[in-house]
Amino acid sequence: MNQALLSCSDTIVEPLEGTAKAGKGFVLFEHPGSWSHDILDGHTFRPELTAQLKAHTKAANMGLQLIRKPGRAGRQVEKHHLFLVFSEEAIIEHLVLDSAEQICQLDLAGPGRNNAARMTDPMLLICTHSKRDVCCAVKGRPLAAAIEPKFGELQVWESSHTKGHRFAPSMMLMPWNYSFGRLNEEATTTLFEQVLNHQLFLPGNRGRGTLDPRGQVAELGVAKLLDALPPAYLDVVNDGEVVRVTHPDGRSWAVELERVEVEGVISSCGDAPKTGKAWVISSITEL
Repeated sequence: MNQALLSCSDTIVEPLEGTAKAGKGFVLFEHPGSWSHDILDGHTFRPELTAQLKAHTKAANMGLQLIRKPGRAGRQVEKHHLFLVFSEEAIIEHLVLDSAEQICQLDLAGPGRNNAARMTDPMLLICTHSKRDVCCAVKGRPLAAAIEPKFGELQVWESSHTKGHRFAPSMMLMPWNYSFGRLNEEATTTLFEQVLNHQLFLPGNRGRGTLDPRGQVAELGVAKLLDALPPAYLDVVNDGEVVRVTHPDGRSWAVELERVEVEGVISSCGDAPKTGKAWVISSITEL
């Protein structure tokens, strides 16, 4: 078979670590209608509203994700759930809006500004954005449909583009903004059960998106050396040529990384293979 015609997520040549979607805050808006290739390209929302949403979220350094429930029920809503995620503070706030226009009336500068309800449970967003890449429909939709009924009403959602459809099914764990990929139903269920028990799930973990790629790789490398940890438990700081990772008990590690080339990366379905790059750990030294 011509490799260029392979599904991008069936070509497994690069490590997952260090590929998380970057972001320190997100607006998650329930939008049951059609999602265009880019939700802010003027085809999901009318152009004027798109421009307003783009400016308002950009000014607060917040990303916009559209969410919905799986199946027909997810397409039939009168009111819209909205969640404000502040990943560095590990906070999710919940509101119910009449329309997307109301997003532009919210103060996105930080938590506690919109008379919103504070959520106590995490959220899992599973990418089903088919117009972005077919893998997200083929692998994401069945997974979301299987996982959503197992947990609370507000906990599991279909989502627009979570970056990395070549790792489909691709998903994001909020509020910490960890990305995951290549997990089946059993593993995804375990992921969420563990996080509800305050434990970070490591298989399929692409990293914490509040960190840069080097920091993502370093955190996961140290986490794999330790017993079960809560999400975002380790402090990660770029320190020149190394990344310093510190445990709350005072232990610290210097993580050295190197940039390597990866042959045969297919970014999206139908694309030709190309050479990509990845950060890998060359050494971890306890200080």
